[in-house]
Amino acid sequence: MHALVTSSFRLFQENNPLRNAFAIFMVTTLFYFIGAQLRLVEELSLFWPLNGVMAGVFARYVWLNRLHYYAVCYVAMLAYDAITTEWGRVSLVINLSNMAFIITFAQLILWDKRRGNNTYEPINALRLFNYCLFAALLCALIGATGSTGIDRQSFWPLFADWFSEQFSTGVLIIPCMLTLSLPGTFTRFKPEQIMPVVALIVSVAASVIIGGAGSLAFPLPALIWCAVRYPTQVTCLLTFMTGAVEIILVANSIINISVASPLSAPHMFSARLGIATMAICPVMVAVSVSAINSLIRQVSLRADFDYLTRVYSRSGLFEALKKQEQQKPQHVTVMLLDIDYFKQINDNFGHECGDQVLSAFARHVQKIVGDKGLVARMGGEEFAVVASSVDSNEGIQLAEKIRKAVELQPFSWQQQTLYLTVSIGLGNGRTESHALADLFNTLIVEADECLYRSKKEGRNRTSARFDNAEIVPGNDAV
Repeated sequence: MHALVTSSFRLFQENNPLRNAFAIFMVTTLFYFIGAQLRLVEELSLFWPLNGVMAGVFARYVWLNRLHYYAVCYVAMLAYDAITTEWGRVSLVINLSNMAFIITFAQLILWDKRRGNNTYEPINALRLFNYCLFAALLCALIGATGSTGIDRQSFWPLFADWFSEQFSTGVLIIPCMLTLSLPGTFTRFKPEQIMPVVALIVSVAASVIIGGAGSLAFPLPALIWCAVRYPTQVTCLLTFMTGAVEIILVANSIINISVASPLSAPHMFSARLGIATMAICPVMVAVSVSAINSLIRQVSLRADFDYLTRVYSRSGLFEALKKQEQQKPQHVTVMLLDIDYFKQINDNFGHECGDQVLSAFARHVQKIVGDKGLVARMGGEEFAVVASSVDSNEGIQLAEKIRKAVELQPFSWQQQTLYLTVSIGLGNGRTESHALADLFNTLIVEADECLYRSKKEGRNRTSARFDNAEIVPGNDAV
């Protein structure tokens, strides 16, 4: 989970119970105050953000789910009512309904985490929708029962009002709370990047001007555009702001969803549920796009890197070479490495041993090459190294360093010690008139010819050809 604020300052800290209790009390009081200022019908609130915010807090920080922290939250609600209302004992029941929503949702999320469902994927977005539904039903049952003492309405209209309000605010706020984070770096927005937000503002304005029940859905295309263009947390925030603004505009008849008659409780019930249902759509699109982007990155990673050895694949090496911009001409050494008698390892010890040998060999070569070049598996037991060097001699020295290190490095398999050797062929050139990828295509042919020479001459050798002369270092001979 991301921190609720910045990494250097956390509102809640696991090993600081007094700080956590104080923070819970203050956050509860703040959002209780905000909800109390949005009264719709006598004592009932138009928009009640407290339950969604606190449910998100307790769901986000597992270690806050303790009885004493829940008690602090409940006491903060009772204290606010004691100061600002004359509800008396009724406040115990009404705020108990708030706690029912908070605790129910938080525990369902914790149950999800124990099952290993920690990512926000499309199915998880639907699960949040269902959890809000269940928590809102329980909250409405308790809240409507308690509200009959302070309102003249019957149970079912109160139940509908409680349920629609809790459900809509939960769906709008909780995704924001679970994805809230500050970006590590701030990048400058280009004009075209703010177009989805402009479209969202225009669509809300159109809802006000045109009116009617269908006007509540006007922002949906713009929200889906936001979901495609922006990260999940930004989409959740924009969805919350849009839904909250629409609820407030409907309640104040600025968006007139019923032209023929004034706003009534059934219309408010319908408006809230419609907005909540609309709100889940861009959230699902956002997490879907996020999941697709993650899958694309994984597929790209699988294509560019060899799964077994964790070095570049053949295609990945070409892509890496194409991306490298040459600031100035440089000397390049291309090595082709082939593990000697690798087939015998597979035949005598099995393919599992062979896979382990390939993996260990690749790690060893990668460690030696370091940031001097790129390592790739070309297929089977054949590997390639592309290294920048001062001249041909430096390339040969690096190749010999690899060959000798492999020869001296034992490999253990099931209480047996295996010693490997490697044959190497080199190609050398400069990048004056060739792109690096094109030069590689030329030098790999030369390296392949020299590798054939190393094998023919007895293996465990390094062969290179330049200046029309052939040098074959290996076995301490040049």
